[in-house]
Amino acid sequence: QVQLVESGGGLVQPGGSLRLSCAASGSIFSINAMGWYRQAPGKQRELVASITRGGSTAYADSVKGRFTISREVYLQMNSLKPEDTAVYYCTALVVNQWRYWGQGTQVTVSS
Repeated sequence: QVQLVESGGGLVQPGGSLRLSCAASGSIFSINAMGWYRQAPGKQRELVASITRGGSTAYADSVKGRFTISREVYLQMNSLKPEDTAVYYCTALVVNQWRYWGQGTQVTVSS
């Protein structure tokens, strides 16, 4: 079992920055990659960024150049746009499945 707890969400103006963090505990040796998903109202959950145990990263086209994921499993979000508004979830890849999820943290980008 892996437990994930996110923190760092909130309200920010367009063009601003936020940093989300994810604290992992439990059987962390079983984790092959970590990721951040987001889900906006009325939309499907989408993978925003991921990082493998070896440090390889991947990003959704919509956030490339603005978001950075790190090994310490924070998500640095810069140049935020209103369309980035969503609940953001930290997730852990175990045995090729995003098997464990945090409770989610709300990010709202609005003036």
